[in-house]
Amino acid sequence: MRKTFALTAVATLLVAGSAFANPVAPSMTSNDTYAVATLSPAANAAPITVAEVEAAQRAWGNALVAIATEYERNGQAAATRLAGEVLDAAYGYNLGPVAFKPTLAYGDTTFRTTRESALAYFVGGNDRFPGDTGFALKGWRSYEIDNAAIVINGTTAISTGNVMLTNKDGETTTVNKTWGWVRDANGALRIVLHHSSLPCAPN
Repeated sequence: MRKTFALTAVATLLVAGSAFANPVAPSMTSNDTYAVATLSPAANAAPITVAEVEAAQRAWGNALVAIATEYERNGQAAATRLAGEVLDAAYGYNLGPVAFKPTLAYGDTTFRTTRESALAYFVGGNDRFPGDTGFALKGWRSYEIDNAAIVINGTTAISTGNVMLTNKDGETTTVNKTWGWVRDANGALRIVLHHSSLPCAPN
């Protein structure tokens, strides 16, 4: 059965290939202006490893907890400084726009392609993003990451799975999360894709 399905899928792709040879002009369903980042891998850069991806995920979780505790100890200004340092170290905003869709973002601010918009999501306090209350300020104390898949292609990598965040009251929030990384010119992994959403709850 599985082999038959595979052959059918290949045949379907081969038939569909004729459409790729004669593409139809795309129809844009939104405005025709959007952020574009053209990334070039560093010369002679080493391929990303699974261990590096897992380390980058842990660093993200540790940073989220650190921002939450910094906020409680020293206030929003201190948390904002720390969050900015995290963004500068972990995300690829220095390379161009980042494909970042946070968990609770909505409306015109659903996608956070700029550093300013990402910082506002994590810590709030920006009048340009009045709906942001600071996701990183929610009292997070620990996290678990359950990867469904990690895909590596040279100096790029993608992971998808669940992240379970636990706050100071012991309440756990699970989010479906996809990250994409590139290796920058200094050899560090940079997040250039971050999509997060709450699990679907069908009626």
